[in-house]
Amino acid sequence: MAPEDYPAAAPAERTVALGADHGGFRMKELLKPIFAELGLEVRDCGVTDESPADYPDIALRVAELVAFGQASRGVVIDGAGAGSAIAANKVPGIRAAACYDRASARSSREHNDANVLALGGRLLTPAQAEEVLRTWLATPFAGGRHAARLRKITEIEKRYSH
Repeated sequence: MAPEDYPAAAPAERTVALGADHGGFRMKELLKPIFAELGLEVRDCGVTDESPADYPDIALRVAELVAFGQASRGVVIDGAGAGSAIAANKVPGIRAAACYDRASARSSREHNDANVLALGGRLLTPAQAEEVLRTWLATPFAGGRHAARLRKITEIEKRYSH
């Protein structure tokens, strides 16, 4: 499904693209109420049950919505989080970070302006995942010296984009 096929219900700045494979489905469903509590609209990119699914397909859907400006941020959940982060990072403009605690979540936002969070549905408890998610959503990009580094990352991306 192309990004334009997902109907928008809220402005992009209040929208989060959310997706999970079968390994992250339960976690995705548990985290959904947090977005509503924070006044954020969720664009659910799947899956709808625990049937086997390929995480690159889900990560691509989430990353495209963010890259095309239809969501301000994205969250992908698979068994470990690493695979979805790798897949999402193949989309130009995406800075996906697999985070496992408050420190990694805070750093990914403050220092790297991560726009996609990857979580390990089989590695984190629901309480840990909630803590990481809330920290990640609440942390702004610090700018300053980090902005220069972010520009360097963007230049690397441009150099190798074909």
